[in-house]
Order: sequence, then structure tokens, then C-alpha cells
Amino acid sequence: MASFHVFAGAQKTIAHPKVRQIGIQDVIDALRLGFEDFWEKPSHYVFLCLIYPIVGIVLLTWASGGNALQLLFPLMSGFALLGPFAAIGLYEMSRRRELDLDTSWTHALEVRKSPAIPSIVAVGALLVVLFLVWLYSAQALYAWLFGTGQPQSIGAFLSNLFTTQQGWTLIIVGNVVGFLFALVVLATTVIAFPLLLDRDVGAYAAIETSARAVLANPVPMLFWGLIVAVALVVGSLPLLAGLAVVIPVLGHSTWHLYRKAIVSTGKPARKSKAAARK
Repeated sequence: MASFHVFAGAQKTIAHPKVRQIGIQDVIDALRLGFEDFWEKPSHYVFLCLIYPIVGIVLLTWASGGNALQLLFPLMSGFALLGPFAAIGLYEMSRRRELDLDTSWTHALEVRKSPAIPSIVAVGALLVVLFLVWLYSAQALYAWLFGTGQPQSIGAFLSNLFTTQQGWTLIIVGNVVGFLFALVVLATTVIAFPLLLDRDVGAYAAIETSARAVLANPVPMLFWGLIVAVALVVGSLPLLAGLAVVIPVLGHSTWHLYRKAIVSTGKPARKSKAAARK
């Protein structure tokens, strides 16, 4: 029965939430609302999300010191696959602000009390599996092109990457494969985690609803994916430190994107300050 609840959820009457049509302007407005949430108490959010760049630096250091230089880029890009799960506390803070509740950073930890936490963990486990499969695929592609030997230095690795046919094949094919992984994550989780936090519908219904939202709004959702990709690249440039700002803004924005894409059963989505003045 417990496993059934994880997949089916508790709210049988709203197990299949209705998806609404959104546009590019809705995505931009969700981003604006996310920034407003971040700006409300930015020091708290930066503190919360420092763990993201810190873990990223640890992974990169491990890759460099463990003769796994070929996994540096897959780690940096693939680590973002876990972003929707890592931002679960930020969704909770946006939800609380929407309800005019206290948004102290300690409340981000209250997601562990959510009745949907088993389903949230189940979808999070799916992301972890995708992350590991992505790393395995990246390693397999490198081994296919360069053999099983490890790069001896960063200089040698970069030289092979940019001055050989195998290197350019690795860049092109690797990015295509990475795009497919990112597309799967976008389709299955862009709505899933906020939905589970808001309604205990079960892991299957959350993933299915997320996929329906993407299929119903392909251009806005791909635009959102592009925003996420560009923001993560920009935030990663200064030794990943920029992620301490980028991650909370994207996390809060994801909550508002969910509110715009899914028909609400409770309080309507909050408008941005700019929209409220109109």
C-alpha cells in the first residue's frame, strides 16, 4: 500500500491536474516573480544555495585529481540534471510567500514533513539514475573515440579535444546526447516537483502532468529550458560561485512557472509587482 501511495498519491480526485496554455510572456513573468522571491531575503537564499556550487567544486576537484578529466564537462552539465530536485526547498519558500507565511530559510527544511515526500524522493531517485546514466554514456563515448586510457593532463585533454577529429566528434555527439538527457529531465520534472509539493498526487501523475504541460506548451517550455541552460553556464563561469544566485532565482521561478502552467485548485498565482501596477 505504501508503494502504491508513492505512485498513485492520496488525492484521487485531482490525480490528473489540468494543464493550461501559456506563452513566452508567462515564462518571462515567472522569471520576474522568481527574482522578486529571491530579492525578498537574498542572504537567506544565497546561504541555502551555497551548497550547490560547493558540491560542484568538490566534484570537479575529484575529477581533476582522480584522472577523470574527461568527465569534467559531463559532471558540470550533468550536475544540473539534479537541479529540479535540489531546489525543492526553494519551491517551499515560494509557496509560503504566496500564502503570506513566514519565509525564513529554516522553513525550506519543512518539505521533509510533506505527505508527498515519498513521491518526491522517488522522482528524485529517477533524476539520480539519469545523472548516473549520463555519466556512463559520456565515459562510454570517450572510450569509443579515445580508448580506455585516461588523459594525462588538462593541456593534453584540451589539445585532443579541439585539434583532432575524435575530439570534435566527442563535442558534437556529446552535446547532442546531453541535450536529449536535458530534454527528458525538462519533460518529466519541470512541473513534477512543485506539483508534488502542492498536491499529493503521486510520482506517476506528477511526471505525467509535467510531460503533458511540456507537450501542450512546447515553445514556452523549450524557451524556459534555454533560460535555465544559459543561466547555469553564466553562473558557473566564476568558479561556480554565481550559482549561489542563479539557482535560487531559477528555483523560485520554477514554482511560478508551475502555477502558470497548471490550473490551480486554491489561491490563484501571484502577479509580479510590475503586472500588479498595470
